Formats: sequence, structure tokens, C-alpha cells
Amino acid sequence: MFAKPFRVKSNTVIKGSDRRKLKTDVSNALPTLSAEDLNELIPSKEELNVVKIYAHKGDAVTLYVLHKNPIFFEHEKRLYPTVYTLWRHPDLLPTFITWPAVLQKLAGGADLMLPGVVVPPTGLPQVRKGECCAVSVVKNRAPVAVGTATMSTSEMCGLGMKGRGVSVLHTYTDSLWAFGDKAGPPSILPVEGEVCDEGDKEGEGKDIGECEGEHEGEHEGDLPTDHLSPNLQELSLTPGEGVEEDGEREETVEKVEKEEQEDGDDDMEEEDSRSPQEQMDALLLQCFLHALKSKVKKSELPLLTSTFLRNHMIPLPRPCDCCPIGKQLDLKKSSYKKLSKFLQCMQQQHHLLQVKELSKGVESIVAVEWKNRELRHFSPPEDGLKEEGTAESNGESDRPYHPPEITSLYSVSARLQPLFADSQKRKGAVLSPSEMRTILTDYVKKNELVDEINKNYVTINPILCDCLLEKSEYQEVEKLKWDDLFSRTLDRMQHCHQLVFPGQEPVIRKGHIEPIDFSVASRGSNKKVTLIKNLELYGLDPAAIAVALQHRVQASTVLQPIPGSKDRVMIQIQGNQVQQAGKMLLDQYQIPRKYVQGLDKVQKPGKKK
Repeated sequence: MFAKPFRVKSNTVIKGSDRRKLKTDVSNALPTLSAEDLNELIPSKEELNVVKIYAHKGDAVTLYVLHKNPIFFEHEKRLYPTVYTLWRHPDLLPTFITWPAVLQKLAGGADLMLPGVVVPPTGLPQVRKGECCAVSVVKNRAPVAVGTATMSTSEMCGLGMKGRGVSVLHTYTDSLWAFGDKAGPPSILPVEGEVCDEGDKEGEGKDIGECEGEHEGEHEGDLPTDHLSPNLQELSLTPGEGVEEDGEREETVEKVEKEEQEDGDDDMEEEDSRSPQEQMDALLLQCFLHALKSKVKKSELPLLTSTFLRNHMIPLPRPCDCCPIGKQLDLKKSSYKKLSKFLQCMQQQHHLLQVKELSKGVESIVAVEWKNRELRHFSPPEDGLKEEGTAESNGESDRPYHPPEITSLYSVSARLQPLFADSQKRKGAVLSPSEMRTILTDYVKKNELVDEINKNYVTINPILCDCLLEKSEYQEVEKLKWDDLFSRTLDRMQHCHQLVFPGQEPVIRKGHIEPIDFSVASRGSNKKVTLIKNLELYGLDPAAIAVALQHRVQASTVLQPIPGSKDRVMIQIQGNQVQQAGKMLLDQYQIPRKYVQGLDKVQKPGKKK
């Protein structure tokens, strides 16, 4: 679940009632925790944060963070401890043992396969299907993974230890672990008799075949590899080889990993030998050909070059599958530097398209050479798009438009920096109003500024005086009400806002977000036209909106550049179409009404405009 970086939606301090509810939920989920241990994990007076995140596959997860380390995570209304918690309480969950080399596979997203499980003399831990369990490695009881059992212990034994044993959710070295202080697991020696003794100097545990052979007086042979997953197959014994010594096992694992790395890097050797600029040029050409072949339609032409870049080549603000996973297209890092220069090269040297300046300063793609040999024979690399192909099969790539989640935020100004110094918030740090209130409240209480007579007031100290008072108030104002204290602080912070598009990283911009603006203007012979601006800020494609409006109102539309703006255009529609266009944005695209202005300019009944 956390094999790849996740996106943080919110980070707030837990409330008192929620803290008590969390204690109850943890106690129910982990009944073996004593009251003392529970109070240690969820202290009553220490700051505990609730962080809501979206995993890379879109799963909504809630984290509970203490001392900057996530201690629990909640997924689908079920609580799980993190490795940080299990290192303090290693016996909290039933634990399966595996080899150290398997950890790398688990961290990469693989589940724990039963042939890779080491069975100690005491037997497997008793679990039920779906029960939360942990995974550790031989010679160290500190758990390195958390997951759920895919079957009960009796079913595992009944299937001869074949198939998938633990569905892994979280591991040491994954992005959830990296969200904390990135400490390593402690060294906790196994309990005596917990791991098979091979009689060698290392004292390392044996696999299931060896343990059963020694303690039952008969050797049942090596485990078959038919049901092993590709990630764990190399770690099992092959038929006829018998038991390997430690050195041979490590050599085999290293050899297989080396071969895997060589196979996986075959396609990267050529790229690694090129300069970063050459790599970016190749990526730019690949994205360009992919966009032309799979995205652009003849009916869309002529197409603004800026729209082509924004919607089909660079994944902003919506995901785009033309750019391979793990790579980011940056024109400035290529040899072309500008889109116009790149398109000119594609036109003159590759003969792929025709670009013309249909209006002053605005270039458009007017034609595409669909029969071009280079374009016809281009096929996107499959490796870089596997995950996106999965997303497409789930319908995510063609999902309908959803408006962004817009949150008003504030950044620390230079004047307020002394007030936020204790909380390690520097100039430009972005805060929500609730975070600002929490920091300010802590500051007041820490410096004992609450008025002793009337606790609704706060005494002004020199820092508050410099940060919040006007010069004329220096000698007059000695106290402020709490609400006045908060409002003055917000007034002196810089406004900004956060946009969260579904499945995308949050985007933070300065100032208030500009609303979608409707206006009606007159052209020659007193003809009216409707102008619509700022659609790009909400992830809407002006070209697509213009086409939709053209069909909806049966009137001509044209895109025009906005003076003083590089990449933004406005739609011009013939006639007063405010009512129809506004209704489409509000109903079909679900844009909140407060982010649309100018709807009052709708044509009045009985009056021609």
C-alpha cells in the first residue's frame, strides 16, 4: 500500500474526544495491549496528530502520528500498528518469520508467500483468515512488515505451505516508514527455541523442510516451487539440491538479484549513457508522438499549441498517460527550451505537423501528417505505462471531470516570523486557520500570557506588540480578546490557496483563487459576445468547453489570448450566452457557484442583446 509516495490531504491535532475514541478503538483492535502500554502509545497530554492521506492507488488512509512517527494507520475502518509501534511492542501481533532477502521484495509491494516462511520448532503462529499479523526475519524479532493473513494457520498447513500467506500492507523502508524519523529496526534476539538451530556458527533458522525433517525424524524433501510468486521463487530450494549452506544461499540470492537487475536495466543502459539533455529530448519526442497518435483527433484541429502541451503532454492539472511513470517532462531541460522551437523542428525536419499563427501571438496546430512513417511506426514503451494501463482498465483515465477541492490557507509573513519562531515555522510556511490557532494558543500558554483576572483576554508582550499592533496602539492596547488575537494574526498573514484535483498532488498558489469570470461585451454594429475567463485554474480545457458550448447554444466560438497572460485564453461566444454557459458549468461540471462571477449578466426576458 505504501510502496510509492502518498499524498497528504490534511494534518491536524487530534481533539480530546477523538483521542479517547482512538484509545477505545486501539484497545478493541489490540486486546493484548495493557492499559499502561496504551497510555504510553496514546498519551493524554502530548500532541498527537491526525494525518489524512491518499495512497498512490487512491486508497484513503488515516495516520496517527506521535513525536513525528506514525504509530497507527486506519484503512477501511480498521486500525493497524506501524513498524515503529511494533518495535516498542514486538509481541503485539502474531508474527511470521522469513529470510532477510525477502524484505526487499515485500517493500517493493509483494506479499509474503508461504514457501518463503521459516517454520520454527514451536510451529507457526495461530491466526485466523483476515487477522492482522506481522513479519520478522530470522535472528531478529523486531517486525519489519504488517499485513493480514490470507488464510488460517490450519489452512496453511493443509495446503502444504503453498500459496500466499500474508497480504502485506506496510513494511520497513516504505513511504509510511519514511514519513517518520526513518530509524532502523532494533536488534531483538529471538526467544530460545523460536528458531530452528542449524548447528552452525551463525545459529540461523532453517526453512520448513529442514525443521520438519529434524524434529519429526524424517525428511519430507524440499519444497516445490510451483506455487511460488515470481518475487519469492528464487528464495526457495529447488528440487534435488537439498539444504544449502549459508554462504551458498547468500550467493544464490545475490546471483538472482543481480540477474534481475541486469534484466530490468537492459532498457536503461542506452539512456544512462546519454546526457540529461539528450534524455529529456528523447522523452519529449516520445510524449509528442504518443500524444499525436493516441490523443489528438482530426475534429479537434486547429488546436492551440498551449492546449496541446497542457492537456496531452504534461500531466497538469490532470493525469496524462503520455509521460511514462516515474518521469517528468520539463521543456526547459531539453535542448529546445521552448515549445514553439520544438514544434518548428517537428514541422521542418520531421514533417509531422503544420503550425500556423491564426491570430496575433497565438500558434495553433492546423494539420497532422497522419501518414508520416515515424508516427505510424511509433508504439509507446509498455514498461513505463503498465500502471497507467491498469488505471485505464479501471476507468480512471476516462473518468468524468470533478471540480478541485479548494482550501483557503495562509502563509507566514516577514512581520509575523518572530511569533512563529518557536514552532519552527519560517517565512512562507503555509498553515491552515486551525493550525495557526493551535500554534498561537500554544505560544500564549507557554509564555503565560493568559490574563489571570479574565481568561478571555491575552496580555500583549513585546513580540505580540510588534507583530499585531499598529504604531498608534503601542501605548494604548495592553490586552486583546482571543478572537481579536486570531483575526489580527490572519489579517497580517499572506493569503494563498490549495487545489486538490482527484488523484493528483496538492497545488498551492499565492493569493485568492480567481473565479471563473463571465462578461458581455459589444462588438461592431452593437453585436453582443460573451467572454469566459480563468477556466484553466479549475482544470478545465477552454478548447473543450468552447466546443461543448458551440454545440449547446448553436453559436460560433473562438479562443483569444488574455492580455498579460502567457498560457491562458478566454472563450468568446457569439451573443449573450451567460445563462446557458453558466448552467453548464454549475450543473454538468459542478463548479461551486461562489467560484463563478458575472452570472447576473444573463439576458433579461423580452430584451434583445
